Amino acid sequence: MKRILSLVITTILFSLTLAPSTLAAEKKSELVDNVKSAILIDRDTGTTLYEKNSNEKLPPASMTKVMTMLLIMEAIDEGKLKMDEKIRTSDYAASMGGSQIFLEPGEEMTTEQMLKGIAIGSGNDAAVAVAERLVGSEEAFVEMMNKKAKDLGLTNSVFKNATGLPVDDHYSTAHDMAIMAKELLKYEDITKFTGTYEAYLREDSDKKFWLVNTNRLVKFYPGVDGLKTGFTNEAKYCLTATAEKNGMRVIAVVFGAPTSKERNAQVTKMLDYAFSQYETHPMYKRNESIGKVKVSKGDQKQVTATTSEPISLLTKKGEQVNKVKKEIVMNKKLKAPIEKGQQIGTIKFTKDGQTLVASPLVAQKDVKEANWWQLFKRATGMFTKTN
Repeated sequence: MKRILSLVITTILFSLTLAPSTLAAEKKSELVDNVKSAILIDRDTGTTLYEKNSNEKLPPASMTKVMTMLLIMEAIDEGKLKMDEKIRTSDYAASMGGSQIFLEPGEEMTTEQMLKGIAIGSGNDAAVAVAERLVGSEEAFVEMMNKKAKDLGLTNSVFKNATGLPVDDHYSTAHDMAIMAKELLKYEDITKFTGTYEAYLREDSDKKFWLVNTNRLVKFYPGVDGLKTGFTNEAKYCLTATAEKNGMRVIAVVFGAPTSKERNAQVTKMLDYAFSQYETHPMYKRNESIGKVKVSKGDQKQVTATTSEPISLLTKKGEQVNKVKKEIVMNKKLKAPIEKGQQIGTIKFTKDGQTLVASPLVAQKDVKEANWWQLFKRATGMFTKTN
């Protein structure tokens, strides 16, 4: 960002050494085996704690729905979709094979119910129904998926559908899937769905449907509350998992385990390793106000900058004191219109000149262009109140 002004630089002392975000991933061959690829990251800093073939392109199967759920949660956050809105099932959505919640053509469910079907039951029909509601067709939704991957800097992921059903040239990597999961977990409500072990759909009808989470670790590993399993004959057993313990949230991904039991065992080893070796220190929650930024030619003169995600500092347990600097930079040339969620600055923590974590600061709300009368009043000095 060329047009930024440094607003705050603060030195902070901690009673332990901070693990930098560029920390070399552990290469312990004994940590994970019997899978094609794997990665373990800290959610808040993005630090890679372990990896194995994490950039190998592989079919993600139903882990594809991590991206699907991300776009759904973004739409809800932006007010483009409501949890209680009823979504109608098309003939095409109802025709999806594989895992499903057996939606019938014309059947309506709320967004919340559809999310249950996707997150808990891995419903392909529910995923396509919501995709169609958002942009009209699965094909258009797939374009959104690929654009979002590009926006996230993911160069090794290509999506051909919203479900993960087998199709040529539909692939991702452990690294890319972890970044998608990191982004999805900005929306804390998602774990209310992905962390539920069992639930019902159509509770008040004679077609009551029992959902059991395909991610058994939700029940059997304390702290696991997501995110998505995957299986096809080609992909074998896959899992993007997340767990939180003592305020530290990590993401573990495996591709290509031979059995579901082996998949869960390898993820368990990574989670155990993370929680035994590292800890995080929360600095900010998502949506915390950081300051105000001037807006040129807007219907408001300022917009509040907020954190776009939880921000923490990662430490390896039992290390020494070091100084950490916090730097906040804001765009000093903001011009309306500004969209809610648009990046307008950055907050960064550094140690010895090395970045530990950097996170976008975003606009708290929309700022529309000022009309001619507002601009006239400002120009003539009649409009003096700061909005």
